[in-house]
Amino acid sequence: MELDMSADELKSALNRLRRAQGQLAGVIRMIEEGRDCEDVVTQLAAVSRALDRAGFSIIATGLQQCMADGDPAARDSAQMRARLEKLFLSLA
Repeated sequence: MELDMSADELKSALNRLRRAQGQLAGVIRMIEEGRDCEDVVTQLAAVSRALDRAGFSIIATGLQQCMADGDPAARDSAQMRARLEKLFLSLA
């Protein structure tokens, strides 16, 4: 399944990923500085949520494109459902 994202959708996903990248760099610095474990875990959880949101945004765009596809057979395909389920589960 090829993902063709519009400029706005792409910008949103990239912004989320860049935010997560910055948060992850902060977590690495915190660990290197010997910061409190609770603070590190809190920030690590924030990174995880940011990555999840970016992934779900990309998957949602793919679903929207699949549903808009003019080929009804492709929409009802068991193979397509299995692929989408696998994508969702990979973020669970």
